[in-house]
Amino acid sequence: MIKFPNDFIWGTATSAYQIEGAHNTHGKGPSIWDSFCTIPNRITNNENGNIAIDHYHHYKKDVTLLKSQGFKAYRFSISWSRIMPEGKGEINEEGIQFYSNLIDELLANDIVPWVTLYHWDLPLALQMENDGWLNPNIINYFENFAKVCFERFGDRVKNWITLNEPWVIAILGYGQGVFAPGRISNSEPYLAGHHLILAHAQAVNLYKTKFKYQKGSIGITNNGDWREPLTKNHSDIDAAERALLFFLGWFADPIYLGDYPQVMKNRLGDRLPNFTENQKKLIKNSSDFFGLNHYTTMYVANDDHTGEVSNVYGNGGISEDQDVLLSQDKEWTLTAFNWAVVPWGCYKLLEWISNRYNHPNIIITENGFACNDTLKEEGVVNDLDRLDYFKQYLEACNKAIANGVKLKGYFAWSLFDNFEWASGYSVRFGINYIDYKTLKRIPKASAMWFKKIIKNNGW
Repeated sequence: MIKFPNDFIWGTATSAYQIEGAHNTHGKGPSIWDSFCTIPNRITNNENGNIAIDHYHHYKKDVTLLKSQGFKAYRFSISWSRIMPEGKGEINEEGIQFYSNLIDELLANDIVPWVTLYHWDLPLALQMENDGWLNPNIINYFENFAKVCFERFGDRVKNWITLNEPWVIAILGYGQGVFAPGRISNSEPYLAGHHLILAHAQAVNLYKTKFKYQKGSIGITNNGDWREPLTKNHSDIDAAERALLFFLGWFADPIYLGDYPQVMKNRLGDRLPNFTENQKKLIKNSSDFFGLNHYTTMYVANDDHTGEVSNVYGNGGISEDQDVLLSQDKEWTLTAFNWAVVPWGCYKLLEWISNRYNHPNIIITENGFACNDTLKEEGVVNDLDRLDYFKQYLEACNKAIANGVKLKGYFAWSLFDNFEWASGYSVRFGINYIDYKTLKRIPKASAMWFKKIIKNNGW
């Protein structure tokens, strides 16, 4: 039986817009996702998160289900516009009360809260009036929002994540336009990313100085997929490393090494903003742990532009900046998102992070399998593909730990089937099935398996 360390953190995760619903309830202001979902054909079936699974009204039931499955930690995000309807200024006390009640309910059930301050749902007013993450003022607005959260919840919350997947915010929101706020550009992603990094660092500095007495930890979560060279040719090996640096290194290098990867500086020129020396000092070492959301792996070949096929955008940055071609092995199992199931890629990525960033403590803050679950007649979803995915990826995690990687925790994505952004409700990620006609919660086979693995600290 494979064992994990006794203090290993076992958790599951959600985000506010994907589960809460109550989009205009009790003083909440609109977010960019509330607005983006009203544009026809942006979301599958023109769906939205107005109700989602109605977690806002059913949080006690959801915490009871969470406890029944044995999880010791729960990662959730706070809706900025539920706390500050315009993103700045007035505080919505009813929003504060909701999250305070949720935190208390978790603690009463011996579940440790891990709170993400920002999971993509920017207050709409900040986008319309201030150009969102393109305006440097967003750095101070975010710090002020973080300050409110530290003041109101920091007596009970000891684990904070500033930002979830800034790469997604920058590339999908400001580069490809497929996520809110829906902008398309080959330069705006780098400006947005710059402000995201500075906002993270400034919020962390605030926490470390003004709220040090709360004795908590704070970090950032980046998404990263492994990039494997397609061949042993040096050009493909270099391309794979370049792809990783444009993807994960873009946001991790400044925090752990003090500046952007040199390859990004060389290739982007003036499109990549510069950090001042004071900003570099503020940013460096501004994360107590390496938060990682990991799902898949792709092969990388160098794009010498001699062939007929070349990406417009690659999964890790704008491909014309990287000169890479991405592909998959035809034998790999694919999820409903066409993401390949490649457990050895998880192992290799953990090793790469550990070696490049001087062996930081790593928390996998998301890992999961998307599929089109159907409810069985017996009332149970036997999601065997998802269960097999979790087993294989946890085996890879265990192997990494055995080889010296400081992996300290694992959060399964997601606790519930939910609103999956541009895919709406057509793709299911949760280890609990949601019947959207009745909003009934039904545990899946993977949920029961997690209960067993947590209880046995292995399988």
